[in-house]
Parts: sequence; structure tokens; C-alpha cells
Amino acid sequence: MSGLIVHDWLEERGGAEVVVDAMLDAFPGAELFALWDDAGERFSARTTVHQSWLAGTPLRRHKAAALPFMPMVWRGVRVEDAPDWMLVSSNAFAHQARLRTHRGIPKYVYTHSPARYVWDPALDQRSTSRIVQAVRPAFRAMDRAAVDRSASFAANSEFVRERMLRAWNVQSRVIHPPVPVESIQRIGVWAESLSEPDRTRLDALPADFLLGVSRFVPYKRLDAVLEIGAAEGLPVVIAGAGPDEARLRALAADLGVSADFVIAPSTPLLRALYQRALALLFLSVEDFGIVPVEAMAAGAAVIVNCIGGAAETVEDGVSGAHVTPDDRSQIREVLDRLTRSDVGVRAAQRARSFGHGNFVQQMHDWVGASDTAGRGSGSCG
Repeated sequence: MSGLIVHDWLEERGGAEVVVDAMLDAFPGAELFALWDDAGERFSARTTVHQSWLAGTPLRRHKAAALPFMPMVWRGVRVEDAPDWMLVSSNAFAHQARLRTHRGIPKYVYTHSPARYVWDPALDQRSTSRIVQAVRPAFRAMDRAAVDRSASFAANSEFVRERMLRAWNVQSRVIHPPVPVESIQRIGVWAESLSEPDRTRLDALPADFLLGVSRFVPYKRLDAVLEIGAAEGLPVVIAGAGPDEARLRALAADLGVSADFVIAPSTPLLRALYQRALALLFLSVEDFGIVPVEAMAAGAAVIVNCIGGAAETVEDGVSGAHVTPDDRSQIREVLDRLTRSDVGVRAAQRARSFGHGNFVQQMHDWVGASDTAGRGSGSCG
């Protein structure tokens, strides 16, 4: 084994899984360890995937119920062969991972965020679980105490780096996660690459519209996108899927806004939506925010919350704009300015800083010195 990549749990879709894919691209000789693997053959077709004993229990379907058992798994990760190094992708408690044997190897922790439902409950709907509320004080103390201070840490944004400092009292570098900028910019006009059903769906939408893209959950602030569309007299397209769909549809009807819901769009259709929209409104507080970078890569005007990781990727007044979501006069001014300017070229240029290749190179620079077998060539205003 060259190296071991550790991740909390593996799912078929998710931004954290995109990071794991890119880590495997950087270090193709590495193997994987996760609490459980629900990603089908996405990772197992590429490398050996080791799962914990939790994978054989019903707890894999109930993350909140599994919380009390996770620390004991991370205190003694079992793999047969000794890795040269361990690279941890942590969005909950994987940063605590220690090998039961083969101790003393270099350890690198790439942090999507300290567990939000423990450290920032207002930003995570899972915080409403009674189990999570009951264990939160104990888990904060345990999580801080379990930080491996011999490890090297990286955060996926400056926003998360500051949260790590507050929660864990550790210093870290910032390595932004990979966004498929290269594949987005490989095709100039995505509307010309759609399947017939997707072309029909796109043609049925208004000529001009504001766009909201995310999972349909309350903290993503898609309700604010609908409210802005209603206030400005502009049609709205909401793309994604999730449990908040019925509430959002009812809100659109109450507001009287012209709203189209594009449920679970294909990748080409989503990229065509970015290019057709007057602007993407991304108003949630995010650790990083992949969607705004994808939209910039496609040449879209992007408006983001002035708080959070998305404000680091979108340059205010250059490749997009930062706003306070509830400041309607500010948003009106920004919409007017952006829709009259040629921001697309600057946005596309800015997005290239966050491409897949850049992430792989930064992984090499950070971890690569320990990897001899798998190294590749290469504010609110």
C-alpha cells in the first residue's frame, strides 16, 4: 500500500466525494477506508475500499444514531498493510482517525468543516435531531480533545480555516476543493450539447430568469431567490431536488412569481441553465460553495452571500457580487449592474483558479513528499 485515504462515509453523490475522487487521481496507488460505502462501484472499481464494522449494521442508514459509535471506530482504524501516509477527508469526525497498528506515519487532514451539527448547528438541519442535541456538549469536548496535533491540516476555505481555529485550536493551510472547471469550459455553448428531452425542457423556460441551484433544504435560502424574483418582477428557475420542494412550490404560488422547478437536472442541462440565466443567486452560508464556481466557469453572473466560503471565490465587483440576502435595495442595484455588464469573461477566468488540475497539484505539494510510489508529474458592505 502506498497511502491510505480516509473518509467519513462514502455516498454516490456529494461534494466531499468529488474531493475523494480527486485525491485518488492525485495518488492512484492509495486505498480507501470509510465507516461504510454507499457509493456503489464508484470507488471500489478504482481501488480497495475498507469499511468499518458499522457497515454491517443498520446504523449505516441512520447517521445520527451512529454518532455515539463513531469515535471508537476512529480510535482504532484497521488495515492489514502499513501505509506510507494517511490522508483524511473529514466532514464529521474522520479527522480523529488513528491506525490501530502502523502508528507514527505522516497524517494529513483535509477538512471540509468541523461537524456542523456539533459546532455550527444553525447551518445544519440535522441539528434538530434529539439525539444530536443530547450529545452535542459531550461531543464538542470529545472532538476537541481527539484532535491529532501531530497531523498537518488543510481547510477547504478561509471560512473553514477560521472555524477550525475556533473549534479545535489548530492552524491550517487553505486548499480549495476541485471544481470541474476544465470540463465545463471544454464546451462553449451547452445548449447545443443537450439531449432532445433536455433541449425541450430548456426551450420551455422563459428567455430571461434568475437561477437558484442547490438541494431543496431550508438553509440553502431558495425561498429568498423566489422572493427576489417576485420583488423584481423576474421569472425564477429553481434547479435541484430535496425535501423542501412542496414548501417552495407553495411559496412561489403565494408570491405570484413565475417559477419553474427543474428537478434533478442532468449535468449538461445544469450547465446550460448557468449560461442562460440572468444571474445565479447563491445566498446560503456555505463552507466553500461548488455551485458558484461552476456557474462562473460557464460564464454566468453570480451573486453570493457576503458571509461564507463563496465570498472567497467570487470577487466582488469583478467576477460577481457579494450581498446581504435580506438587503433588497442592494440586490436590486447589483442585479441591474451585473445584467448590464460583461462579467462572463472575468468570471470564467476567475473559475480556472479552482479547477481539478490545480487541486491535484496542491495535493502533490502537500502530501507528495511522503508519497514515493503514487506521486504524479506534475465582508458584508
